[in-house]
This record gives sequence, structure tokens and C-alpha cells, in this order.
Amino acid sequence: KQLEELVTEYKGIVRKETGKPFPTEPQEQLRLAIEAVFGSWFGQRAKDYRKQFKISDDLGTACSIVTMVYGNMGDDSGTGVAFTRDPNTGAKELYGEYLTNAQGEDVVAGIRTPSKIAQMKRDMPKAYAEFDKIAKRLEKHYRDAQDLEFTIERGKLYMLQTRSAKRTAAAAVKIATDMVREGLITKDEALQRVDPTQVEQLLLPRFDQKEVDRARTAGRYLAKGLNASPGAATGRAVFDADRAVVLKGQKQLVVLVRPETSPDDFHGMVAATGILTARGGSTSHAAVVARGLGLPCVAGVAALDIDLQKREMRVDGKIIHSSSRGPTSGASSGSGSMPIHPASAASRASSAPRAWASRAPSTCSARPSASRSCRT
Repeated sequence: KQLEELVTEYKGIVRKETGKPFPTEPQEQLRLAIEAVFGSWFGQRAKDYRKQFKISDDLGTACSIVTMVYGNMGDDSGTGVAFTRDPNTGAKELYGEYLTNAQGEDVVAGIRTPSKIAQMKRDMPKAYAEFDKIAKRLEKHYRDAQDLEFTIERGKLYMLQTRSAKRTAAAAVKIATDMVREGLITKDEALQRVDPTQVEQLLLPRFDQKEVDRARTAGRYLAKGLNASPGAATGRAVFDADRAVVLKGQKQLVVLVRPETSPDDFHGMVAATGILTARGGSTSHAAVVARGLGLPCVAGVAALDIDLQKREMRVDGKIIHSSSRGPTSGASSGSGSMPIHPASAASRASSAPRAWASRAPSTCSARPSASRSCRT
């Protein structure tokens, strides 16, 4: 009954916005869906993304038409997103999340906080074993860490998508170095896998552990979530993307706080120094985009009660308004108020690639951002 009411409500929205009833002819629905995909290339959030990553407006996009599968058919069904290697650390292990009885959008949108992919090994051992085998095969074929999306419908596994995984700077260096040692790529290819901007991320600021301990003791450590993207940031709490852009224009540092982010928040994420969400996991929109931007992100902070109308959040009896100031850290998975310190030197993990680069020809250059598969 609730689903019927939701369908009726959405049909009403379509009629109000378009002046026409929702189409019932399948071919017409498909045509409109295809037009929406191509039309999305010209949306403001897509333009903001291309501008940030210096992607040409002339490239265009594509639309794939595939059979629909359903992960919400019961407890023997589900959906998830996983990486063949940890996108935060580069560790060679399956990293990701999944939800039973759900569709893919429920995972990436951060609407529900999912379970770790390791839990799937216990809940659906047959599907997990098949997925693990396919993940390894895809990584070996593409010779790069993969970002995979999948759905399980009544116990049967369906692979929906694979693409090169977005990763932190530290993960990029480790993955490239490890793949050279594993014989998957050459040293020259490894150097091209590490973007110059990612080297900058190795110098991301961190909270001093002594400061963290003092904050806990003094009761200034407010809440804990998932370390979705590493680093530390300080700024005023801001609850909408447009306001974040305005304050950045005034030379103010801001932390974008949302129940969960969506592609419409991208311009505000670019303007922020850090991201904080109440829902979602390490494969949510906030997490993936923050890693790509090199921003610290703490996601799935269930203790946060965010009121977007009042532009405030409550946590453990404390109220934090849009004018409040406080850091957030993706490395320690916490949020609160404490000073941060810049990193003093690049990670030791970068020593091997730096040695290779010193011996590489001067024509060797980093792979351009436009060649990467991106989604907002």
C-alpha cells in the first residue's frame, strides 16, 4: 500500500511539472529515459564536475540499455558496490558494502547505512564466492583496481558495472607500486597511474593524536562515523551547498554537513574543506566524490540529528548551528573541535615511485583526468 501511495505521489509530480500524465507505453518510457541520460550532460552539476576535473565539454556521454534486475525481491536478493582493493589504503582486499532486499541507488545514495562486503560472505556464501572470483578476473584483465556494482536477484549474481576505481593519493601510490611488484604493470605505467594532484594529497593535514586524546578527555569529541576519505579539515558548519559556495567566496573555510549528499551538492563539496554526513557508507556518493576531490569525509555518523530547515545539528545534547566552527577528520573518523597540523613530509610509501620518476624520461606525464571514468 505504501508503494502504491508513493507511485501515485510521483505521478502527481510528473503531471505538475510536465503538464502531461506519466507515460504508460514502455517504448515511450525508454525513449524518455534515454533522453534524460543525454540531457544530463548539460546539467549544472555535470558542468561543475567537468570544470573541476578539466574535462572537455565536447566529449559527450553514452547510454547503455540493459535488462533490469531486482535486488529487492527478498532476503535472498541484494545489491552492493565494491572495490578490488581498498580505495583508502590500497590494501589488496575486497572493500565495499552491500544491502539485502534493496536496489543499487539505496547504497550509493546513502539512504541506508549498508553492511560491509565481508558480511555477504556469511549471508550469501555462494554469491560472494562467485563475486570474488569475477572481481579478481576483472582486475587482472584491466590491470587496475576496479570499482564494481552488482545485484543479486533470488540468489543469482548479476554484474552491473566495472570501472577504474577512484582512490586516495596513498592508495594510488600503494596500488601502483604493488601492481609493479605483481607483474601486472610496468614502472612507467605505475607513474602514469599517480596524478600530480594526488601527490599533493600525501601532504594532507592530520590531527595530532595527543590533541585527539585531549579532546576526548575534555568531552569535545562529538561523534564517530566511517572514515570515508582521509585527512583533516576545519571550518564553519554549513548545511546547504549554495551557502558553502557563498562563504568560500568570502574566503571562509566551511565543512559541508548533510544527511547524505547527492550530485546536486557537488558545487558545495568543491567549495568545502571537509564533508560530514549522517547517513551512508564508504561507497556512498559523499565518500566517492570526497576521495576524488582529496577532501576528508566522515560518513554514516548516526548520532547526528540534522535539521536542514533550522540549519543546525544536534549530537549528544549539544546544538551546532550553521555559524559554529569545528574540524572533521576522515582519518580518525571523528568530528569535533580541535586544531589540526599539516603533514611534515610525503608518505614513505611514495619512495619507490619517486625513485622511478627520477630515472624516467622527461616525456613521461601523468594520465589526464579526462581519460578516467567519472560519475557524479
